[in-house]
Amino acid sequence: MRRWLGVLGVAMACAAAAGCGGPANPSSGEPPAPVESVEEWRARHEASYREQYVPIAGLHPLREGINTAGSAASNDVVLPAGVPASIGRFIREGDRVRFEPERDVDVRVGDQPVRRPLVLEPDTAAEPTELRIGSVSLVVHPSGSSPMLRVRDPEGPLARGFLGFSWFPIDPTYRVVGTFIADDEPSVVRVPNTFGDIDEYRTEGVVEFTLHGQTLRLRPFTTRPNRLWFVFRDASSGEETYAAARFLYADLEADGRVALDFNRAYNPPCAFNPYTTCPIPLPENRLPVKILAGERKYPVEVKLPGLEAPDL
Repeated sequence: MRRWLGVLGVAMACAAAAGCGGPANPSSGEPPAPVESVEEWRARHEASYREQYVPIAGLHPLREGINTAGSAASNDVVLPAGVPASIGRFIREGDRVRFEPERDVDVRVGDQPVRRPLVLEPDTAAEPTELRIGSVSLVVHPSGSSPMLRVRDPEGPLARGFLGFSWFPIDPTYRVVGTFIADDEPSVVRVPNTFGDIDEYRTEGVVEFTLHGQTLRLRPFTTRPNRLWFVFRDASSGEETYAAARFLYADLEADGRVALDFNRAYNPPCAFNPYTTCPIPLPENRLPVKILAGERKYPVEVKLPGLEAPDL
């Protein structure tokens, strides 16, 4: 999940005020009205998820040493049917992965064919190495300490069968301003993900806020200075909303205030795609109230391939 941060980060800017309708005056420099702001954010979020996560068609662990790859069933990594029977092999050495192409197979990085062995930068790097074979793409994706191979296929059954997004109506009462309470020292917490691996995140404190008359706290992860990522469950999880978790981003202001707009709470991609890795919320981030705002649960339950359901 640390791999998602650059893609999933969003601004927090919805004010809980009357008169939320009405377009902004584009020539005045005024910010959009709160409802319009949330609607625009949701549209951007959906476009990003459709590009990044809807096409994911596989997530293959890479064992130490040689991993053959291609569409033939005899491969260690079996790729979609439109891919050649063998494209080469992935050599894992610890957390380092090297690709050795099959001769005369058209595997590319950008517009350049891969003709010789190539060390692959993972999707957590500033410039990840993405291999392409026709419309199918491959990238190394770390989960815990284990590198995996993530496959995207925009023509695959998961992408074609995607059922879209469903949101609660925008409700200004779910936009609250909380206070950041810093820990004595920042720390790193170990968090299980939906693939059974352990990821690590930096945390620096909690945010205390009042929602519908009840005082609550959430512990965010710090994705960059003054940028907070909340992974939480609430009493609606598994009923009106996705069972495992929802995500929300917010900014820490200089005066310690944090605006939480739950109208922008959204499902992780594991809500609809079994080949993604998502953190399980910390016990202290399991709220006793229903938050009927943001994204609703996906219409069908998605099972993780070959794994037990995560301990929620």
